[in-house]
Amino acid sequence: MDKVAIVILNWNGAEMLRQYLPGVLNYSRDEGTVYVADNASTDDSVSLLREHFPEVRLILLDKNWGFAEGYNRALAQVDAEYYLLLNSDIEVTHHWLTPLLQFMDSHPRVAACQPKLLSIFHRDQFEYAGAAGGYLDRLGYPFCRGRIFSTVEQDNGQYDQPCAIHWATGAALLVRASIYKEVGGLDSRFFAHQEEIEMCWRMRIRGYQIYCVPDSEVYHVGGGTLPTSNPMKTYLNFRNNLTMLYKCLPQSDLRRVMRLRWWLDYMAAFQSLLLGRNVGEFKAVFRARRDFKRWRHDFDADRRQIQQSRVGDASQERIPLSVLWQYYVKGRKTCSSLPLLSAEAGDE
Repeated sequence: MDKVAIVILNWNGAEMLRQYLPGVLNYSRDEGTVYVADNASTDDSVSLLREHFPEVRLILLDKNWGFAEGYNRALAQVDAEYYLLLNSDIEVTHHWLTPLLQFMDSHPRVAACQPKLLSIFHRDQFEYAGAAGGYLDRLGYPFCRGRIFSTVEQDNGQYDQPCAIHWATGAALLVRASIYKEVGGLDSRFFAHQEEIEMCWRMRIRGYQIYCVPDSEVYHVGGGTLPTSNPMKTYLNFRNNLTMLYKCLPQSDLRRVMRLRWWLDYMAAFQSLLLGRNVGEFKAVFRARRDFKRWRHDFDADRRQIQQSRVGDASQERIPLSVLWQYYVKGRKTCSSLPLLSAEAGDE
């Protein structure tokens, strides 16, 4: 059995593999085994791996299963104490794995952790997708130490202490294999976007902790190459976020939060029109809410099981403030400026 299996899920990412896989191999071979799980790519990814990276263990999937089910199917074929889910567009650094593994080995109640994510394009700045670890506000909106909505902070060492967080990014996620299996892995129905946030919430409901370990640093391409308007991403984010709330919110909060989100989601849709964004963004929110309503009851059994597994105080599962109110009304654009968080800015 491997100590840690570094598993890169790939779909038509030959250029990213060419650029960043050599670094992963160079800086990880002493501590981990590198796998690439290919989601039925139609580019030259597989031939590239076979010809130039024979030391990589290749897992061939029969179609593009998306992020969630792609990883579930790949990890079912891997025997390791830890899984490290790693995006193909991550540039790792020397000894990046060591702090993560040392932290997990010495903290048995921590289910998963992440390194500090910095931007490849602006190397002194956090990267949007995960920064220095994520939180959820009381209405279920995700934000990060280092990024709230579109405001991304410079890394000035303000989040350099290990910190308990609500969710760790799927771009570079170290997770105990036993706990991944215990909670049922990623929800494949999400396909992509927010599936790691939802899985981390299920882990915390069971009494496990999630951490950021900033002694480990990696650099991420992430959204830097994507268009600012992406209706499919908007659709998946809204639909999956609502589904996550339906599955994981305690019963005492479910109706109130869902009622408020109905108003706020439609306000966001109309705001996108007022700001002159693509009409597709507007339609994506409506479609997401429609499809959530259609499939909500498919998750009733999941919700019952999750609620029955709850350990401890549900009030600790979200930050008791509205990040929308703090950001747009109070003008607090950074995580360290938020009340309840400003005193810690690092260690929780």
